[in-house]
Amino acid sequence: MNVSTSLDTSAASSRPMTQRTRRVVDAPTRVFHWLFALSFLGAYLTADGERWRLLHVTLGYTMAGLLGFRVIYGLLGPRQARLSLLLRKLAGGPQWVRSALSAARGESAGSVNWRQGQYLLMALAVVSLLALVLPLTLSGYATYNEWGGDWLEELHEFVGNTFLVVVLGHLALIAGLSLLRRKNLAMNMVSGRVEGAGPDLVQRNHGLLAMLLLVAVLAFWAWEWQQSPKGLVPAQVWSGASTHNVNAEDDD
Repeated sequence: MNVSTSLDTSAASSRPMTQRTRRVVDAPTRVFHWLFALSFLGAYLTADGERWRLLHVTLGYTMAGLLGFRVIYGLLGPRQARLSLLLRKLAGGPQWVRSALSAARGESAGSVNWRQGQYLLMALAVVSLLALVLPLTLSGYATYNEWGGDWLEELHEFVGNTFLVVVLGHLALIAGLSLLRRKNLAMNMVSGRVEGAGPDLVQRNHGLLAMLLLVAVLAFWAWEWQQSPKGLVPAQVWSGASTHNVNAEDDD
């Protein structure tokens, strides 16, 4: 065997293979996203009546705590997670709207950056959701403590429904862009990676911080469970499940 050929083969095998995916979202951001979504979904489904009130309140507190984490991480975290990136995207909004209006009038159709418009809508949805958490949780806290009367309860319900509308718009936007680009954009928040060769946009995954965030939320839920004399989930749910199991055994 030719010595030079052997050396070339050895060098090629020692080089890392070109990555087929790139990391674009780190682990803390992904864990925050899913905990935030789960907390809102649970809080919205348990909003009516007294039966699930403690669980509803606990999930509301969780959203407030997650907001605090996201703000701190957005100020002190890595560049890709900075809130300043979202604000810069929104800062270009007025100029983009003017260019879109000019295109609608037939003045300069080719000058519209439609990709920028997509990023603008995504950033607007994210910022709106984060901004709505504060009035949502404050009005909920006041309602829970029976401050202010019925108008605060109505305000809490209104903000919650507004939050739901923004969430649905956010999901519709992701679904539309996924169809347009022929790729599942929601997977970014699952694996943190997108298809395509090239360097990772997020160099460090920060898995330990993500794990600490998850443990902190689970510990808070466990603490709230222990503090509540009746538990967060109504006893009727467990008794109903037990009755169902007994009946199933009797049938056997």
